[in-house]
Amino acid sequence: MRAAVLGSPIGHSLSPCLHRAAYHAMGLDGWSYEAFECDEERLPGLLEQLRPVRGAPGAGDDAWAGLSLTMPLKRAVLPLLDTVSTLAVEVGGANTVVFRDGRAHGDNTDVHGIERALAEAGVPAPRSAAVLGGGATAASALAALRNLGLHSVTLLVRDPARAGETVGVAERLGVALEVETFDKLDLFTRADLVVSTLPGGAADAFAEQLAEVPALFDVVYAPWPTRAAAAVRAAGGIVIGGFEMLLHQAVRQVQLMTGSAGVPIEAMRAAGEAELRRRSAG
Repeated sequence: MRAAVLGSPIGHSLSPCLHRAAYHAMGLDGWSYEAFECDEERLPGLLEQLRPVRGAPGAGDDAWAGLSLTMPLKRAVLPLLDTVSTLAVEVGGANTVVFRDGRAHGDNTDVHGIERALAEAGVPAPRSAAVLGGGATAASALAALRNLGLHSVTLLVRDPARAGETVGVAERLGVALEVETFDKLDLFTRADLVVSTLPGGAADAFAEQLAEVPALFDVVYAPWPTRAAAAVRAAGGIVIGGFEMLLHQAVRQVQLMTGSAGVPIEAMRAAGEAELRRRSAG
């Protein structure tokens, strides 16, 4: 069976390392996992080229089992799929495609990844939360917070006029969303939890303000810790990094693609951490 991660840029992705570690530990010697550079324009054609897929007539052991999707494809893939999970519809994005019976099914495991990462860090269900950024990961964060029992969240973005898709996600989730700009961040640092979905250390500009928060979930995983995460940790707050989210969403992807519940999370964790150390040393 074959699987792959698609996105642009894709060279930094840890998904091949995590999935291959799972296959090795599970004894799935016939499984492979690749990485393909793919933007929104190329996505429809690439999906058409994935033949055969699992369950299609004539498909053999070399069929495609599934795909992981990263930016900018999570929203763009939805109209190209045969079926989509309720959760993926709610958040407006699928990071996972599973091929079964010759059909493509879209799902979202980012929400699971966020929930499991928070639980692993010992962060209880928050009474208040603020989310920084308004992209696909922010939408998944809103769903995770909803699942944890929070129905009112503050979203902080650079330009509220560009947060329309995330506002729509909140409406589908039944979450009351207050949209503010980053210059108002000081008003929300007493929230039980701040989730930064900003890319590549962009939250570092707010490190001084964020140092006050009780718990920070920064979805960046390299370089780690970010300046914002280090500030929160130094002040005695709880810090959760993006690697934990990535790990747990990948575990769920392996479950969906292989159909096996016995996914070796510790083998995947060890492989991912070793790869991050190798990159850092390089």
